[in-house]
Amino acid sequence: MARVTGIGGIFFRATDPEALRAWYVEHLGLPDIDGYVIFQNKDETQPDAYSIWAPFKNDTEYFGSARQAFMINFRVDNLDAMLTRLRDAGVEVDAKIEDSEFGRFGWAVDPEGHRFELWEPPAPQLAADV
Repeated sequence: MARVTGIGGIFFRATDPEALRAWYVEHLGLPDIDGYVIFQNKDETQPDAYSIWAPFKNDTEYFGSARQAFMINFRVDNLDAMLTRLRDAGVEVDAKIEDSEFGRFGWAVDPEGHRFELWEPPAPQLAADV
């Protein structure tokens, strides 16, 4: 059965996302990796998984409704099975699925109208035989 394996990220609206990110990096010591706050996970089942903390511009459309101040990204072990499970339960699921070098992404909406993101990290890369 498909399941959530952790938090992939927490995203929220900010007036000046870059300045706010830099403030948190400076004052709280959040880990800055190439301009992103990325927490490395110790998950043996998904070794290439991580969690991101990211402010977005106030006018982002990524969260759906402009009233939604934040969006949570849940890491899942099987995106297709999770989306099927949600659809079968009558949950509003976005038809779009995004495949990228970072993994696969899908979106759905909870009963109170909060859009959330589901992320299946890429499969672990095995070293090529030499």
